[in-house]
Amino acid sequence: MKTKTGRKHLLGKVSMYGFLLVFLVISVFPFYWMFIGATNPSSSMFSSPPTFIPGSHFMENLRNLDQNVGIWRVLFNSLVVASLYVVLALAISTTAAYAFAKFTFKGRNVIFTVFLLSMMIPYQATLIPLFQMMANFNLLNTYFALIAPQLCYPFAIFLMRQNFLSFPTELLESARLDGAGEWRIFMQIVLPSMKPALAATSIFLFMFQWNNFMWPLIAIRTPDMYTFPVALSTLSGVSYTDYGQVMMGITIATVPILIFFLAMQKHFISGMLGSALK
Repeated sequence: MKTKTGRKHLLGKVSMYGFLLVFLVISVFPFYWMFIGATNPSSSMFSSPPTFIPGSHFMENLRNLDQNVGIWRVLFNSLVVASLYVVLALAISTTAAYAFAKFTFKGRNVIFTVFLLSMMIPYQATLIPLFQMMANFNLLNTYFALIAPQLCYPFAIFLMRQNFLSFPTELLESARLDGAGEWRIFMQIVLPSMKPALAATSIFLFMFQWNNFMWPLIAIRTPDMYTFPVALSTLSGVSYTDYGQVMMGITIATVPILIFFLAMQKHFISGMLGSALK
C-alpha cells in the first residue's frame, strides 16, 4: 500500500510540474521570440523553418532603429512621463482615497459613485474635449499634456480606498487624542502600513501610462516628444516593415516594465488581496 501511495504521490508531482512547465513555456516563448527577432534581419521572421537561435544583427537593428526614431530620446521621454505620472497620480489617488475611506462629509458616497461611474465612459469620448482644452492653453506637445489628463485615475482611487477601509479607525482616533495632526497621521501612521497597496497601484499606473497610445498620438506633434507606443507605430510602413527594428523597439520597451514589476512584485499580491478580502 505504501509503495502504491508513494507512486501515486510521485505521479501527481510529475504531472503537476509537467503541467506548470507547459504553461511556463507558453508564457516565456513570446519574450524569447521577441528577443530572437531583435537579433535577426527582418527576412528571418518569416523563414521556413523558423529561426530559434540568436542572430548577429542585434547592433545593426539597434543602429537602424535609433536612426529612424531616435530610440534613446524616446526611452527618455517615456521614462520621464511614466515616472512623473506615477508619483503625481499616486499622491492624488492616496489622498483622495484616504478622504473617501476615513472622513465623513456630506455627499461622500455620491462623489465616490460618480468616480466609479466615470470608469464606464469610453476613453475615446474624452479625446476631443481634452485636445481642445490643451490647444486653448497652448500646452500641446509638452510633458504636461501627456501627464495631466489622467492624474485623477478612478481605478487607483478605488483600489487605495479599499485598502484604507481595512485600516483600524481606532488607531487614528488614538493619534488624534495624542495631539497628532491629520497630515502627520496620514504620512507617519497610515502610509507606512500601505506599502503593498501602494506597490500594486504603482504597477497599474506605470503600465497604463507606459502603454498609453491614443492620447500621446493626438497630443504630440514632433518626433522629439515621441513615447514608445507612438514611436513604434511609425515603424510600420505601407509596403514594407522592418520587423527586426520593430522587435528591437519592443524589446527595449519591455525591459523597464519587467524591471518595475520585479521590483514591486513582492508587494503586488498582498496589495491586491488587501483590496479584495479585508
